[in-house]
Amino acid sequence: MQLLSATRSLNSQPLPFLSFSHSISLPLPLPFLPNPSKSPHFPSLQIHCIDAAQPFDYESHLKTRYIQSTSLKIGILGFGNFGQFLSKTFLRHHHTLLAHSRTNYSDVANQLGVSFFSDPNDLFEQHPDVVLLSTSILSTEALLQQLPFQRLRRNTLFVDVLSVKEFPRNLFLKYLPPDFDILCTHPMFGPESGKDSWAGLPFVYDKVRIGEEESRVRRCDKFLDIFAKEGCRMVEMSCMEHDRYAAGSQFVTHTMGRVLEKFGVESSPINTKGYETLLNLVENTKGDSFDLYYGLFMYNQNALEQLERLDMAFESIRKELFGRLHQVYRKQLFGDQEQEEMDEKFSQKLLGNGSLIQPPLDNVRQEGS
Repeated sequence: MQLLSATRSLNSQPLPFLSFSHSISLPLPLPFLPNPSKSPHFPSLQIHCIDAAQPFDYESHLKTRYIQSTSLKIGILGFGNFGQFLSKTFLRHHHTLLAHSRTNYSDVANQLGVSFFSDPNDLFEQHPDVVLLSTSILSTEALLQQLPFQRLRRNTLFVDVLSVKEFPRNLFLKYLPPDFDILCTHPMFGPESGKDSWAGLPFVYDKVRIGEEESRVRRCDKFLDIFAKEGCRMVEMSCMEHDRYAAGSQFVTHTMGRVLEKFGVESSPINTKGYETLLNLVENTKGDSFDLYYGLFMYNQNALEQLERLDMAFESIRKELFGRLHQVYRKQLFGDQEQEEMDEKFSQKLLGNGSLIQPPLDNVRQEGS
């Protein structure tokens, strides 16, 4: 800011202009007054101006307009643990959030700054830009059959965050109006693994059906930008490809975590790093509901194959262990006698085939001595 002063004799002509720090010039007529040199009561006029008054904060106004131009109105269907987890980050990116769930989460929603609606009709009348399905895999189809799509804009974007991808993709194509946009996503992290940061965590998405209009493309990109700006590793792949990879990674991970939980692994004073990894695996998987695990198995056609492969691998290792143990037991029971008998039978078989048998080394030494 700039400090200006105007000094002028009080009996002079009116001061034509005063220039302020933001180049605002205003006429300032001064009345005719006696010469200050002849009167001690009128010192020289000094006007100090620090800044010109503004009718509003222009920078704040620009920031508000920018946020409004980049923000989305997102309706979350299923405001449970994962829905609340996502909403905290969405709000940090200045998006407007609406939520609906079978359970009354109105108190939690109010604390977060989310508008909660017990009836999806009321939520849809708010015309959200994006409708995000954060329900369980098992309840997705029943929910879609009941939604009042007629209350939404005709080109609303529907997004899912389920752990399987072909299943919700097919449901969206079956139940959603043809003008609705479809984006299938899978944030491959949760409240535990993503509690500190999303940086480097994989986010898989498939733009199943996005309209060609610039506004619809931009809306989809705005939603994806939430995860990109959080540092997620953005992976675009088809739903079919995702399920093939997920069956070999996510389903196997959940299976091993649940097996170890049933086994009852516990921490000890001599934990190795490898054992700590197993404990962390159990900790991460036991927090998820069995419905989620069952959904990974039931609605991913590749999961059954992976389960059978796990069973075969376990049986193969079991046979290898017991096979070697059987050899040890036989050697302890029969000593070297059994091996000598097998060697003699093998030698007789070679003689019968006309093969030359080398004499024992001991006999060779005796003959040469």
